[in-house]
Amino acid sequence: MKTSDGESVALGDPFVYKHNGTYYMTGTSNPDNGFDYYISNNLTTWEYKGPLFRPSENHFGEEFFWAPEVKYYQGKFYLTYSSLDKESGLLLSALAVSDKPEGPFSELYAPWFNIGKSAIDCHIFVDDDRNQTPYLFFSQNGVKDNYSYGKNYAVRLTKDLSGFEGEPVLVGEASQEWEKVDYATNRCNEGIFVLKYAGNYYMTYSANHTSYSHYGIGTARAEHPLGPWIKDENNPVLSTNEKMRISSPGHSSIVESFDGNELFIVYHAHRDFDAPKPTDDRIAYISKLYFNEDGNLRIEKE
Repeated sequence: MKTSDGESVALGDPFVYKHNGTYYMTGTSNPDNGFDYYISNNLTTWEYKGPLFRPSENHFGEEFFWAPEVKYYQGKFYLTYSSLDKESGLLLSALAVSDKPEGPFSELYAPWFNIGKSAIDCHIFVDDDRNQTPYLFFSQNGVKDNYSYGKNYAVRLTKDLSGFEGEPVLVGEASQEWEKVDYATNRCNEGIFVLKYAGNYYMTYSANHTSYSHYGIGTARAEHPLGPWIKDENNPVLSTNEKMRISSPGHSSIVESFDGNELFIVYHAHRDFDAPKPTDDRIAYISKLYFNEDGNLRIEKE
């Protein structure tokens, strides 16, 4: 993915959404100062447009503004993100709102919720059931016994998005062999995106550490947003790939073409395939996404 100046789009945790004939993209880029955004009409060339969200003077967090996502819901646009709480030392999630997809977004609930542990990578999924039920997916993040971890949770939201209905349910943690390559120091699942297809719910998520070589994208399937979620036995569906010259792809989002006939997955990977690890120098990539004959999500690798 390139800017209108021909440069790679320098974003971690890229998130693409569309509205009225325009694609929008935001992501982690200004960790001490909120989020910026780009626009495109073809998902390939992106024009930088400036600030999407800037924290207020009294915002609870002063740094680590991570993983923004924008969801259109009941006539408004909602921005989820996380930031480091000055008082507790926890990474807490927040919700901002705007009448326009390009913002500016203003804080609505900041912080949004506090489960007593860090919570990042919020993703709002609205079911197409009779009630248009909203759900929240997030990663509960921390350090224990000298290893870092991330565990993915899901919970039903109130209709006004102000809080939870019920308790969060564990929907994913490091369990497959590819997720345990550095089990002594990292046990991570994070970065969920959910879509519904042919009556089933599909999740993409990331595992391992984004700065190292084993970060990748897995998928899971469920019959209900709260699970149980069954991971694809052929995970990861995308990992470091010599042929594609992609190093440690992850934290993906999914967007349809304007005509609804194609699916695309947007993700970050290291700028330089051969760069020494660890590195946090990431840029945004895009690939086609499809369902195979068995109903499993797959990424084109050509």
